[in-house]
Amino acid sequence: MDRGTYQYAPTPWEQRAWRDAALGWVAGRLAALGLRGGGDLSVRLRPWSVLVRVPVEGRDAVWFKANPPAGSFEGPLTAALARWVPEQVLQPLAVDAERAWMLLPDGGELFRSVLARAPVEPGTWEEMLRQYASVQRAVTGHRHEIERLGVPCVRTLGLPEAFDRLLMDNTALDAGDHARLERLRPRLADWCAELAAAGVEDTLDHADLHDGQLFHPAPGRFTFFDWGDAAVTHPFCSLRIPAEKARARYGPQVLARLLDAYLEPWTGPGRTAADLRRAARLAWRLSALGRAASWGRTFPHPPGPAPGDGHSAASLLEILNDPPF
Repeated sequence: MDRGTYQYAPTPWEQRAWRDAALGWVAGRLAALGLRGGGDLSVRLRPWSVLVRVPVEGRDAVWFKANPPAGSFEGPLTAALARWVPEQVLQPLAVDAERAWMLLPDGGELFRSVLARAPVEPGTWEEMLRQYASVQRAVTGHRHEIERLGVPCVRTLGLPEAFDRLLMDNTALDAGDHARLERLRPRLADWCAELAAAGVEDTLDHADLHDGQLFHPAPGRFTFFDWGDAAVTHPFCSLRIPAEKARARYGPQVLARLLDAYLEPWTGPGRTAADLRRAARLAWRLSALGRAASWGRTFPHPPGPAPGDGHSAASLLEILNDPPF
C-alpha cells in the first residue's frame, strides 16, 4: 500500500463495499477476456486516483484505475485516443465511464525507469516532444468530441475567466499573493489575446507530461498515458512540465533544443519560428492555470480546505515568473 505523502487523504478504497465492487468488476472484465488474476495486489492511493496493479496468470499484470468524479472523463478519453492515435497511447481493456473506472494493460518500461538505469541523451527528449506534438495535431480535429467526453475546456480566450474562478475559490493564498495576482489580471488578458492570435488552434493538453507519465518501450517509441489532468486549451501549455524536467537533468542549455523540437510539427504558412517561440513563452506562463485547476479534481473530502488548495495556490503563483527562454 503506497500513500505517498498523503497518509490521511480520503479515497473510496477505504470503503469495503466500494473495494469489493471494484475488484469484482476487474475479475469480471478479466474473465470476459479469458484471463484470471492471481497474486498479491499493489495499491497506490492518492487524493486524485486509486491505482491497483493486478497480477494475471500467464501474462503481464494489468492496472485498475479509479478517478474522482471530476476526472471521470479519463477512461472515455483514453479509449477515444486509442482509436485516433493507436500507436501512441494505451488501448484500455475495459472502461466503466459511469463509475470512472478503467482497466489498462501494462505499457512496458516507464521513461523514468529508463532514465534511472542509464544515461539518456537530450535527443531522446526531443524525439518524445516531436511525437507528442504530432499527437496533439492529429487530434485537433476531434476537439469537439473530446469536449463531449467531459474533458474540461478552457479555450485560450477563456483563460482570464478561468483565472478569476481559481483566484476566487482558492483558500490557501495569503492576502499579499492574492493582491499580486489580481494586479496581473489585465496583462494576463493581453497575453491570452496575443496567444489566440498566433494562429495555433486549441486542442488536447495532457497538462502533466513528465517522465512518469509515458512509456519508452523501444528506441524512438513513446506511449503517452495518464490523461486525468487533461484539458482542451492551447497546445503549447503542454511544453512546460517536460521542459522543466529536462532542464533539471541537463541544465538550462537544453531548453533551446527542446523548444525547437516541440515547435517543429507546428510550423506552417504564416507562422515564423519567432512567432512560435513567442507563443511558447506566453503559453509557458498560462500553463500554470491548467495545473492550478487540475488540483481541484480530487475525491470528496471533509468540510474545510481542499487537499489540493496549497498546490493550486503554488501553481497560480508560477504565472508571475518569467519563462526561462
